[in-house]
Amino acid sequence: MNLPTVLLTGFAPFAGDTINPSREVVRALAGRVIAGHRVEIAELPVAFAAARRELAAAIDRTQPALVLAIGQAGGRACVSLERVAINLIDARIADNDSAQPIDEAVIANAPAACFSTLPVKAMRAAMQAAGVPTELSFSAGSYVCNAVFFALMHRLAHHHPGARGGFIHIPYLPAQAALHPGAPSMALDTMTRGIAIAIETALSHASDIRAIAGTLD
Repeated sequence: MNLPTVLLTGFAPFAGDTINPSREVVRALAGRVIAGHRVEIAELPVAFAAARRELAAAIDRTQPALVLAIGQAGGRACVSLERVAINLIDARIADNDSAQPIDEAVIANAPAACFSTLPVKAMRAAMQAAGVPTELSFSAGSYVCNAVFFALMHRLAHHHPGARGGFIHIPYLPAQAALHPGAPSMALDTMTRGIAIAIETALSHASDIRAIAGTLD
């Protein structure tokens, strides 16, 4: 029986690292069946142009009901469910193809921002209840992660309107944090379990729960 699919994407290492926790998490979940959906994965390059091309190809190939992109956010202590992507690239460092756009649009003539279509509040509640440190985030940055998030939401809206999608940032792995004194980290098993719960919750909630999740800063 052909099952509907979830597309889970992670990134290659960048900025001199030899590991990226997002790649490790998606590899750990590859082929798993969650809430009647088979998890398909794609590894994206940390490169503005190439990541968009490979994301589009993966979506077209898998025809998913749900797309969840995962990226590394070194310095964060929690799994961060991103709420909004902005149509802006302002690269603090060059990508892996040596491109460093500054103050450029992700997609010309597109809206200034796109919101996740995932039930992020319900996902946060389920993950926290399972003991996975989780927060909502209102900034996905201005690097490749945000660009992929924006491109994902734009593509789903225009080419796959029946699918939902969003982005999650995850912390360093302990081995990475050891090279960054004072940086928080999270075990791979904990992050993998959290992402599986996020997928299951997204698939089981057609709409989000009503809960306070705003910030004052």
